[in-house]
Formats: sequence, C-alpha cells, structure tokens
Amino acid sequence: MNQPDVMTNMLAVARGEAPCDVLLKRARLLNVFTGEIEAEQAIAIFAGRFAGIGDYEEGRELVDLAGSLVAPGFIDGHIHLESTHLTPAAFASLVVPRGTMAIVADPHEIVNVKGLAGLRYMIAATHNLPISVYFMVPSCVPVSDFETSGASLSAEDIADALQLERVIGLAEMMNYPGVVQGEPETLAKLAVAHRAGVLIDGHCPGLHGHSLNAYIASGVRTDHETTKLEEGREKLRRGMFLMIREGSSEKNLEALLPLVTGHSDERCMFVSDDCSPNDLAQLGHIDHIVRKAIRLGLPATRAYALATINPARYFRLHGSGAIAPGYNADFMVLDNMEHVQIAAVYHAGRKVAEAGRPLFQPPEFDDSSMRKSLRVSNFSIERLRISANTRSARGSFPAIEIIPKQITTRKVDVKPPERDGLLWADPANDLLKLAVVERHVGTGNVGLGFVRGFGITHGAIASSVAHDSHNIVVAGASDEDMFAAVSEIIAMGGGMVAVADGQALARLPLPIAGLLSDASPNTVITAYDLLERSIRTLGCRLASPMATLSFLALPVIPELRLTDKGLVDVVNFQFLDLSTRA
Repeated sequence: MNQPDVMTNMLAVARGEAPCDVLLKRARLLNVFTGEIEAEQAIAIFAGRFAGIGDYEEGRELVDLAGSLVAPGFIDGHIHLESTHLTPAAFASLVVPRGTMAIVADPHEIVNVKGLAGLRYMIAATHNLPISVYFMVPSCVPVSDFETSGASLSAEDIADALQLERVIGLAEMMNYPGVVQGEPETLAKLAVAHRAGVLIDGHCPGLHGHSLNAYIASGVRTDHETTKLEEGREKLRRGMFLMIREGSSEKNLEALLPLVTGHSDERCMFVSDDCSPNDLAQLGHIDHIVRKAIRLGLPATRAYALATINPARYFRLHGSGAIAPGYNADFMVLDNMEHVQIAAVYHAGRKVAEAGRPLFQPPEFDDSSMRKSLRVSNFSIERLRISANTRSARGSFPAIEIIPKQITTRKVDVKPPERDGLLWADPANDLLKLAVVERHVGTGNVGLGFVRGFGITHGAIASSVAHDSHNIVVAGASDEDMFAAVSEIIAMGGGMVAVADGQALARLPLPIAGLLSDASPNTVITAYDLLERSIRTLGCRLASPMATLSFLALPVIPELRLTDKGLVDVVNFQFLDLSTRA
C-alpha cells in the first residue's frame, strides 16, 4: 500500500467509515497535552499509527482493556548505549518491556574508538528493533588533546554524518571552553550543525554568568551535566532545556526536581545518560526515573510528560510522545500509574512485551568489524612505577578524590608512602594508585596518579571502558595486581576485571570495540553482578565502582582527571607538571 493509499484509508478509519487494524476498547487515556486522565473510550489504530479516539466500534483485532490506563511510550533524550555494555538488540530486550519506545543515542564512545564506522555500525544494528533509535553525531572526537583517542572527527566528517539515516543533530558539545573562547575548529563544527538546521546538545557542568551566556549564544540548547539547583535555575532562565539525569553513577533527580514547576516543566525532560545493565534489569530505565520522581512528589501526569511529549517536542520527533490522531502507536498499558507497573507494551500497534517480558526475538547482527580494537605497546609492570621525585612544589602529590553519586571529582594533595625511591599506594588510608594505558595506536603511553574514595584495601580493578577515549584504566592497591588486571583486559580483547593476589576474581569480556559484550543480557548481568560483588570483597564501598572508574579519565569534568598523557587540571584546562617517573 503506497503512502497516498495509507492516508486515504487512515482518514476513512478516523472518520469512522472503515475498520481499523487494532481497536482498543474501554481504554482510559493519559493525555500528556493537558495532564488529564480521559474516561473510558475506544482508540483506533491503523498502519502503526493512532487513527482516532472516541466511539469507534470496528477493528480487525479487538483488545478489551477493561478500564486500564493507556500511556505513550517513554523517550530517553540522552543515552550512551555503550554504557550498558549490551548490543542494541540486547538493550532493546531489556528496556522495551519497561516502556521505552524511543531513545536519542550519542554513540560518542564507539565513535571515539572506531570513528564513523562505529556510528554506521550502531545505525545498522538498530534496524528492525521494536524501538525507535535516533542518533546525534558526536561533536568531540577526541574530546580534547589531553588524551589519545582511536579516531578524530572534523567538521567535514560531521557534515557527512548528519546525512545518515536517523541522525538528527549534533551531540553534547563537551568542549565548552572552546565554545566560550571561540576556538575556530569548535565553531566550525557548530556552523555545520547550524547550516544543516539540526539541534545542538550541550555539556557544561558548573558554567554560569558570562561564560554561560556565550555558550548558549553559540546555539547550544540543552545541558545534562547540571547537578545543583541554582545552576539549573540559571540555565532555565537563559533559555536552555534542562535534561534531568538519573543514571547509574550520576544521580541528579532529587536535587533538580524543584525546578519542575508550572512555568518551566515544558523545558525539562528525564534522561539516563549512562546505565549499567544490572540497574536496567533491577531498577528499570526511564520508568525508574518516573517512578522516583512521583515518589519525590512530582504529580504523576507531569512526570510522564517529562518522559514522553517533552523530549519528543525538543527533538522534533513529530508523531512521537503522545496518544493522538496521526501519532505513532507506541504505548503502554498500565496496571498502576504511580508505580509505573506496565502490563503490556505496543510498538506501531503491535504487542511487543507483556508482564515484563519481551515478545520479540532480537535479530542476529555481524559485529566482526568492531572487534580486535586493542593495540597496547610495551606495557610492563615497570611502567606503573612512580618516582619519589614526582611531586608538586609543596612536596605533595595531587590526587583525584571521588565524590559519591557524582562524576565530578575534587583535587586533593596527598603524601603517598615512599619506599626504595618510589611512591606507593596507601590502601589503609584509602589511597590507590591509578593508571591509564593507551590502547588505540600503540604509543606506549601510561598516565599515572592516585585516587581516593574507592575504599579498596587490596587487589585492583581495570576496564577498557574509560570515558571518553576508552583507553585502559586501572586502580589498585599494588602494582602487581594492577599489572595483572591490565594483562587480563588485553587478553580478553577488552572488558572489565577485578583482581586479587594476581588472580582474576571476576571478569566481563567486552570484545566489541572494548565496550560491548556479544553475550545475552542475562549472561552480561550475571557477570557484571559477580564483578561488583567481587569488588566489594576488596573493600570497595561505592555503589557503582566500575562506572565511577570509567569516568576518572574524562578530562572535561572538573576538577582533576588522569589520561594516558598525564594528570589534567580540568578547571584550568592544563596538564599538571608531574612527569618524572622511575
């Protein structure tokens, strides 16, 4: 049936003159336009879209909802799929039963490893899934010159990528100093987006005053890095859309929820940003955020709007985010609205999940082009040694201090134990050694530092997931265990591991770009759970230790970070002069 025929028949159904494909009888309707719960009526679906709402009677398939509430499917306006460590198909099997019907993905992680080939892989891997996946082109590959990345995207590359299917904008502009200072290369990327007429997402933690004005004046329209109430208020006042984030390691919902008022709520939306597979399985996805927002006092109808129509409007996803004539028939049947208990999920009018279980089989997909991504050169335990001469002018050593439940860190001065002319970890005082090993082009770079806040008393943990360039990051109480952990990562071709006494306690192989598993969700979840339980036996007290570890190499989030090239003072955007090694 061609498009004119579809429209002709759709209108006939809407007029009540022809039967629909699916007729939902006795359905109550959550109206996200008005905040109402409409009384029982019929909803007609034709060709995967809603044709009409009212007193319809004829349908080829009849579904009697007996007064159950129907709500539009959830939309996640900002997520890095790679953070789940699942293939897109495996991810869909977890979140679709939770009511997620669309996501706006920033494939920043895999593009930093594999370039535009990584973006094309993600686009192809999201075909034929019962979830709409849209993409933003990563704006900062690499995120900065402070680290070694596996790829680089120029303004011309971004222009080409914006022509790909389901690509709808420029992803988070992480180089906010470059925007504010008017760096030509950064402005060229923004200019490409402006010429294409697409949206530009932001990333500006703590930015305010004149600098914030300059950032917004460049055309950036959102921020998901806001952590404080007054910071969010200023951004809303200056016209930004506020993405309220509640992920595995970044939890900002409770702090920012007071900003969702009758005057600003249409400029707010819920996003997850980064989610572990275990959190998706145990807590949920956007449904978890909506549930928590309601529990914290946000009216339920408003909470659902922030997860449906608000992101649809911002991202210009016309026909998504609501139940109305002509809109996509992506919806949930709810047993309980406040607790977000979902009885069934429909995609394009077809039931795809029921009672928390997917009713679809994820298709197989060839990921061979994304494998064999580790090229580590000249790594040895000696590369982990830090000379006792490596100190600041005050005789101390700058260390990263973790802030629980946030990805921002503090810069603190410490005095590690000295022995045999070397500096060592001090686990008794919660001070671990930290290293970042370059894994893309074989430079042999190893950045060294210290970190406080894990609580680990022995052993080491390591990962090839290290935002944003995804070199190998390792933290440990001894050089020997750190070396063993990195060696395990290399042997797996990417992944995560916990080590004690030179032996792996638990591991999660991630052979696809060193970021994703090729295993089933249950296998990944089981392995990830064992990994986190093993890390707790090492003394770790963080809720999400691997997620926290992965952000310690991100040189655009204040205050202090470590990359393969050295310690980065993010506040002043410069390396610290501590280059002496054993």
